[in-house]
Amino acid sequence: MYLVQHLYEQHGKVLGLELVAGRKGLCRRIQKPEVHRPGLSLTGFLKNFVNARLLVFGRNEIDYIRQLDEKTRFQRLQSILTHSTPAVIVTNLRVPKALSTICEQKGIPLFRAKATATSLLSRIAFLLIEEFSLSVTLHGTLVELFGVGVLIQGESSVGKSEAALGLIERGHRLISDDVVRVKKKEGCLIGSGPELTRHLMEIRGIGIINVAHLYGAVCVRTDKQLDIVIKLEEWDDQHFYDRVGLDEKFIDILGVSTPYHILPVKPGRDIVLLVETIALNHRLKDMGYNSAKEFNTKLLETIAQKRRKKKI
Repeated sequence: MYLVQHLYEQHGKVLGLELVAGRKGLCRRIQKPEVHRPGLSLTGFLKNFVNARLLVFGRNEIDYIRQLDEKTRFQRLQSILTHSTPAVIVTNLRVPKALSTICEQKGIPLFRAKATATSLLSRIAFLLIEEFSLSVTLHGTLVELFGVGVLIQGESSVGKSEAALGLIERGHRLISDDVVRVKKKEGCLIGSGPELTRHLMEIRGIGIINVAHLYGAVCVRTDKQLDIVIKLEEWDDQHFYDRVGLDEKFIDILGVSTPYHILPVKPGRDIVLLVETIALNHRLKDMGYNSAKEFNTKLLETIAQKRRKKKI
């Protein structure tokens, strides 16, 4: 649940918000990640007006309100300011007395901002979309290699952090270790880490290390699109592992189908090199080159040619 108070406390300074009236309504819930300028609604046309959106009054709205007679002014404002209105923001102008009176009576937080209406609309919309995005917390280590966001998962002590450390040593970048926060934005998955553990890794036998201090700022970043998931697991001789790659696996994360690879671990296998290879192969597939399918096509053509020769 996202409240007006959260928006004010978290982003009030950045947006330049000053609370003018309606303090008791700070606990109001913001139900939609949308910001609206009332515009035509102030004329009395309310057919498509949605009450549950944040309202921003710019110069045009304020000038229109001021030229109305007092009775009409109150009627128009009363019609658009309801119990569903989360908050009202007036941009860098003197707040009309009628507006502040109604907001105080109905407990609707009224703010004054230093920015212009156009600027404020885009900035608040971006912040609200960020807050309302679907999210999930995953266990694993998120790294970027060759521009591909790779989430390395697996059971405890299987070697996730060690594999990530080997990748960082080769010049790749760490996003988050152990805890990865994933948000869905415009159909894509964006992974990041908690601020408390940012740039930190836990290596058994060594302890907590700061990757940015050891390898430099170039080896870390705050977030990255999650492109593939690799699960490390102990090698099982009884398990059949795909040796061709035709059987592509996917995992559903917040409704997004994400390529999924199971990578068996045993002494002698260079896990860092294998993770790099998976990432490079993923890039090739995005470019339209699928080595497994090309091999399968050539194999079928060769078999067909041999069959034709036998018939001759």
